[in-house]
Amino acid sequence: MKSNIINQYEYQYQSANSSHHHIYLFKPLMEMISEYSVLLNNQKKLRILDIGCGNGSLSNLIAQHGYEVVGIEESESGVKFASQTFPDCHFIQGSIYNLPYAEIGEKFDIVIAAEVIEHLFFPKELVRNAKQCIKPNGRLIVTTPYHGYLKNFMLAVSGKMDKHFTTLWDGGHIKFFSVATMTALLKTENYTNIKFKFAGRYPYLWKSMLCSSTLV
Repeated sequence: MKSNIINQYEYQYQSANSSHHHIYLFKPLMEMISEYSVLLNNQKKLRILDIGCGNGSLSNLIAQHGYEVVGIEESESGVKFASQTFPDCHFIQGSIYNLPYAEIGEKFDIVIAAEVIEHLFFPKELVRNAKQCIKPNGRLIVTTPYHGYLKNFMLAVSGKMDKHFTTLWDGGHIKFFSVATMTALLKTENYTNIKFKFAGRYPYLWKSMLCSSTLV
């Protein structure tokens, strides 16, 4: 019975098409990756782990820029579409809460979790488990919808609060991060050099934020 329930509520991907948030996230994400690549100043292809990679479309976009990308995704349909459509990447079915470390292989220069952490009951587990996949001085890049104080205020006064934080969407977002709360989360797991970029819409009303941090 438990297995049937899990299968019933697993997110079902319908295609390998890119998600809407890739449009505004990809440029600043690649800037963060490129900045680290320049800092390393070597000719070796960076290894990147994409945790919660969905249907693999973002993993593929990153790989097209010359990086070695491995994607982890819990959804069976997501891994199926990813593996069939994007042969330049390697995809593994596995849970964020129980990463398949033996299958992943050696550690990565960068671990990415794009628009994933807001869906998790236990977000600390993502940043904690990622530590086991990152090389010393490697990077964790987390992206998530931005929830600064001005944005939340504007949602309230414009009457759009209920629509934005709707409870009528099956699945969806259950955690909402600001710069302060994301910083606090990362510091609890001893990440350092925490830096932010923002994407989509207007300053302080951004759609998403990208956070890069270092594991020493």
